[in-house]
Order: sequence, then C-alpha cells, then structure tokens
Amino acid sequence: MSKVEGFSKWSKLEKIEFLARHLEQKNLQAPGKFSHLMQSFWHSNGDAQKIFDEFSENTITNFYFPYGVVPNFLLNGKSYCVPMVIEESSVVAACSKSAKYWSERGGFHATVVDTEKIGQVHFYWAGNPQKLEDFFKTKREELLQFVTPLTSNMRTRGGGINSLSLIDKTSEEPGLYQLFVSFETCDAMGANFINSILEALSQRWKEMVMDAPEFVGSEKELMVIMSILSNYTPNCRVHVQVQCPIGQLDDGHLGMAPQEFAFKFSKAIKIAELDVYRATTHNKGVFNGIDAVVLATGNDFRAVEACGHAYAAQSGRYRSLTHCSISDDTFTFWLDIPMALGTVGGLTGLHPLARVSLDLLNRPSASELMQVAASVGLAQNFAALRSLTTTGIQRGHMRMHLMNILNHLEANDDERHLAKEYFVDKVVSFKSVRDLLSSIRNYQ
Repeated sequence: MSKVEGFSKWSKLEKIEFLARHLEQKNLQAPGKFSHLMQSFWHSNGDAQKIFDEFSENTITNFYFPYGVVPNFLLNGKSYCVPMVIEESSVVAACSKSAKYWSERGGFHATVVDTEKIGQVHFYWAGNPQKLEDFFKTKREELLQFVTPLTSNMRTRGGGINSLSLIDKTSEEPGLYQLFVSFETCDAMGANFINSILEALSQRWKEMVMDAPEFVGSEKELMVIMSILSNYTPNCRVHVQVQCPIGQLDDGHLGMAPQEFAFKFSKAIKIAELDVYRATTHNKGVFNGIDAVVLATGNDFRAVEACGHAYAAQSGRYRSLTHCSISDDTFTFWLDIPMALGTVGGLTGLHPLARVSLDLLNRPSASELMQVAASVGLAQNFAALRSLTTTGIQRGHMRMHLMNILNHLEANDDERHLAKEYFVDKVVSFKSVRDLLSSIRNYQ
C-alpha cells in the first residue's frame, strides 16, 4: 500500500474509496462491492453512527458481533437475564444449559472479596534508599493533601485513595522506585480517575525532592518514567461456587454414575492445575463466558483477561482458575478471579447496547456485575468440562457450528432444513456437510 498523508483527516467515504482502489489493484475486491459492503454496516441513525465513529480512530464502518442472552440465570437467589456478546456458536448455548442445570441445584453463589484497584508511579533516583524512605514518611500526608481536590467527587461516593507507599526496587534495578497507590473507585472502572491522580502525584513528588534542602547534588535529580494504573488487581476479586450432593449431579444425560462423573470432573480440574498446556485452554473456556458479559456491558475485556491470566500464574506456574473438591459426598466447584469492572462512565454510558445490557441486569453495581461475570465464567467452564468428561467436546460444539458451515457453503432454506434433520444423530464435520449438500443438489 502506498504511503498515505493525513489519512485520519479524510472523510469515511474518502478512506473507503482509497482502500477500494488498493484492493482493486491487488485483485482482492471489486471497488463497488467493497464500498457498498462498508456502507451497508453503517447505522441508519446518523447520530448513533457518530457515537460509534468517535469510539476509535480512522473508522470506516462497524464490525458486528452477535448479542445473545441467557435467561433464568440463578445467582445468590436472584434470577438474571444475562447478555453475552460473542461469535463462538456454542458458548451461549452451553451457558444456558449450565444455568438451567444449576438453577435446579441451588444456583450460583458469589461474594466480592474486595474492590481495591492499583496504580504506580515508576521513577529513578540516585541516593541512599533509607534517606528517600525517611523523606517520604515526612511528606506522605502532604502528597495526599495535594490531590484532595482531584479525589473529592470520588470521596463523596465512598471512594478515593486507600493507601500510598514507597516501594524500593533497587535490588532488582539500580535506582528504581515506585509510588504504589491503592484506590476505591466504587461503580466506575476508574482508569481515567486513577491515571489523573498518579500524574498529579508524580509531578508533586518530583518537585518535593528537587526542593528539599536535605538532598544535594544528584539527589535532586528524580526522573519519572511513567505514571499508570495496573490492570493486575489481585485484591479486586470475586469468589463464585456451585455445590450439591454427588447424587444430584445425575440429570439422566451423563451416561455414567454420578460418582464416576464427579471423579472424572475433579481429575480434569487437577490436570488443569498441573499442566500448562491444558490450563491455557481450560482458562480460555472460563473467559469465553466472562469476556462475553464484559463486552456486552461496555467494559474492557483485555484488561480483565490480562489480570486473570496474571492471577493464574501467581504461584510461578500457570494454573487453572477453577477448582473442585469432593468431600462428605458433596461436590463443590468454584472460581476465584480478580476483575475490575464498572457500571458508570466510559462505554457503559455511551454505547446504547451497553446501557441495554445493564438495564437487563437491573442496573447492577460494579460489585454485582463482577459476580455475574464470574458466575458466567464458572458456568461456561462447567459446561465444557461436563462435555469433555462425558460425550466429548466436538459432538455439541460441531452441532452448534452446523449453521456456520451451512452459511459458508451458501445453503438455501430447504437445504438447511434437511441438513438439520440429517445431523440430529450424526457427527458434524465440514466434509460431511459439504457431501450432504452435494448429494442434495445432485439429486435435485
């Protein structure tokens, strides 16, 4: 592609026309077809489209994902209709099945352990560490008072700065320190709030060191490297579990005694606790559920995933996020996971479907949303492990994937109907679907 100047200042149509010409030169897309396709996904309401355009940069169209719901999701004795945004065909179906299964066994039970968020000011300073620590102790309250105007609104809602400390990292990197700050941001995810506080603290801290008479020469040279929140929030954590007598695990579809199922299920968890190859796929399944809720509510699934995976590796080895125990004839399956979610600010208030999602959930607090998202992650993981330890994962997954294959092969309505009937009791694969369509079309 030739070099472009000022691309961000072009209109959407100008950007589309430029890309169409490029694709035409590569014989990849007919320009008229490409332009029509891009415009066909524009929102019919111009004001709504403007909102979507301003979410990002250099936008030319919208990229749609399916928006599904799981009704009758029983959590802490309350029934939810949970929105999920995900393109993987079996996820919503599996979650719905798992939700129904556990609603008949007491439902999901969740609690929020804590909601602490973290921010850091990373800086370099050459001098005696104890001298800097002593100075910090005398200036800590002054630093906190300096940012009081910035925290006032959050404090009225019950949030603000929880703690401020100086961390000496010089044993790992000469001259490296950080101001380590913990926050409570209530129902906001709080990224902008935290980063604004950190930048103000870093500037004032640098000025304090430069102006301090007890520091001389190079001691007055404090270099701030960066001021930024951390997406690792191990103390912003939720616990969710399901539990029932082992005998109640049988719903007539296990194909084995409930005791055997419980044993195999617990061993599947043990494998994910021991083997990083299995743990990675295992935890991906947990995030199939969590991410879908996070996306539907306008939150940052990338931050949630980064935090969750870091937490899974906190022991030094990447392990399963879910756990299982069998004790006194009782089956218990649980998940502990940190996640920072918000129900005010950001896309939660701007994206029209994010607002709908929060309405469907009856306008939850951030803590309640954490419990919902984590419970869906546990439900998803249960459904996956139940399939893996009984019928195998492909049987149900490929049946759900059948529609995608039929769409790919451009099946008409009659062919789709015949295919769905044909594969009721047969294994679905791309080849088997293609062969069936070929035989139908040859017969016609």
